[in-house]
Amino acid sequence: QVHLVESGGGLVQAGGSLRLSCAASGRNFSGYYLGWFRQGPGKEREYVATISWSSGNTYYAHSVKGRFAIARDTAKNTVYLTMNRLESEDTAVYYCAAAPIPTYLVSEYEHWGQGTQVTVSS
Repeated sequence: QVHLVESGGGLVQAGGSLRLSCAASGRNFSGYYLGWFRQGPGKEREYVATISWSSGNTYYAHSVKGRFAIARDTAKNTVYLTMNRLESEDTAVYYCAAAPIPTYLVSEYEHWGQGTQVTVSS
């Protein structure tokens, strides 16, 4: 059974940085894509970034490109999201997810973590 466990969330001032981790287990993720989504208060779940487990190719939402970076450590079975120049609009619960294709669509992701809260104070 696939398990995705996020960590690293917290309270940070605007302009600051934070790194989220997602520990993945339960299957061989070769050929899979690990993604990050977020859901702010009163908002729908929003795509943030995706990385190919096999190749390391990355994809980003326009709203975070240049500020956020997704990476993976295959030896540790962990995906990271480094967030820089954080803004109050980045406040959300951040979720890790896994899909068999590179996509921004929530519905295509088969496995989800429980989420970690990120709060950016202005």
